[in-house]
Amino acid sequence: MSGSILTLNAGSSSIKFAVYRVTDGDAALAAKGQVEGIGSAPHFVAKSNDGAVLSESYWEPCSDGKGHARAFEQIWSWLEGAADGGGILAVGHRVAHGGETYSQPVRIDAEVIDALTRLIPLVPLHQPNNLAAIRAVAAQHPGLPQVACFDTGFHHGRAPVTERFGIPHQLHERGVRRYGFHGLSYEYIVERLRELTPQVAAGRLVVAHLGSGCSMTAIRDGRSIDTTMSFSALDGVPMGTRCGVLDPGVLLFLMREDGLGVAELEDLLYKRSGLLGLSGVSNDLRALHASDDPRAAEAIEYFVYRIGQTLGALTHALGGLDALVFTAGVGENDAEVRRRVCADAAWLGIEIDEAANRDGHLRISPEGASPFVWVIPTDEEKMIATHTLRILRAG
Repeated sequence: MSGSILTLNAGSSSIKFAVYRVTDGDAALAAKGQVEGIGSAPHFVAKSNDGAVLSESYWEPCSDGKGHARAFEQIWSWLEGAADGGGILAVGHRVAHGGETYSQPVRIDAEVIDALTRLIPLVPLHQPNNLAAIRAVAAQHPGLPQVACFDTGFHHGRAPVTERFGIPHQLHERGVRRYGFHGLSYEYIVERLRELTPQVAAGRLVVAHLGSGCSMTAIRDGRSIDTTMSFSALDGVPMGTRCGVLDPGVLLFLMREDGLGVAELEDLLYKRSGLLGLSGVSNDLRALHASDDPRAAEAIEYFVYRIGQTLGALTHALGGLDALVFTAGVGENDAEVRRRVCADAAWLGIEIDEAANRDGHLRISPEGASPFVWVIPTDEEKMIATHTLRILRAG
């Protein structure tokens, strides 16, 4: 089998993509890029795997609601012109929610699309965008195989108690339960650890996926034991613009006293909270570190505190801790946040080598120290390409 796998990760105003060449039974990254500004100021850029810009373009936004379809047209046009679009074997999609039905990646057909559409009420800000990309591919290239890879899939099979809320059982049966997200990232980290240190990969891990969106997961022997994101992508540790864990009474207060409706609450919790809301400065930790505004420092303090608090809870779920792994944009690049989290977790026996932490080493705990501390770049696109190739080979 020769050709390429295209991966798509569609958001409300962007589509990230990557192209993987299939060689020697594996999928190797050839190029990646994105279309951002869908609906406002569309901007396409494609880069080689070493970061060199291969192509860049702009166009007027669509007024007919078909912005994702237009974005995919641009991606495909570039593929045909510069990357052998005719050699695309299949398209793999990151899909936010697979519900109770899909615990593994699946080849997409009309039945799957219908099932994913029924899950929109559970993730109304994410699932429609994933489906828009799927439908755009199906409309323009109906014979091209597509594969859905689910962010919830990795968390299937946890103990039932970790999926429950303290609400009537009937609501649980309707799907109001703790699902967990960022599963493709956690799956990649487990696979990478198995390459680097199989003994650690088989142990008790807490992985901190800290980026614009943040979550943390307890993993034992490669399987999810408990996780912080739950029914939605709002729960758990604070994020760039999302609130993290919040007393539901706050929402009742705002509804009763301020008359806030669903749309206003959604905007508050997803777009105006987290580090941005706490600081009033930025949702970007780089800007917060550089700021002399006291609220910026308070936001960082809150962020670090909640990560440490969550680390303790997940260590309890595991019955101990063998390794802490940082990943995603903040986890991979913010040495100061890592230092502070680890300093606060000294009670767990965690310590780090300051030079290794500062200089970007993979393992930042000292030789012989336990628990181990690692910094491992995540690669969700690689997992999507790997799953897509596997399903394509299986027929």
